[in-house]
Amino acid sequence: VQLQASGGGLVQAGGSLRLSCVASGRTFTNYFSSYEMGWFRQAPGNEREFVATITWNGEKTDYANSVKGRFTISRDNAKNTVYLQMNSLKPEDTALYYCAAHSRWTTMLSRRAEDYNYWGQGTLVTVSS
Repeated sequence: VQLQASGGGLVQAGGSLRLSCVASGRTFTNYFSSYEMGWFRQAPGNEREFVATITWNGEKTDYANSVKGRFTISRDNAKNTVYLQMNSLKPEDTALYYCAAHSRWTTMLSRRAEDYNYWGQGTLVTVSS
């Protein structure tokens, strides 16, 4: 079971990045659509915080107020991949970004990290001012 996040990097304020998270392993192969996906982030010295989540079929999403209108979460179940398009980036968006998954049968559009069973290793986003 593996969630591999990528796409992080260094960008100037106002710029954009797109993060990707590919799910692999027996749990996700052929069953990716059984999982709701989320993105969380953790800045140095801060606790991990919710960013965005998406239902198994991509029909519903939820965002933290701090990113609403700037970030867009999406998924491609055929590719076992979830994305986070980040626009109008701000220095305060600097953090390690994690993708996470939980079964669609347990809860819906959760903002709680403890509801997610599987976590990726994180990809670093740095926004310079």
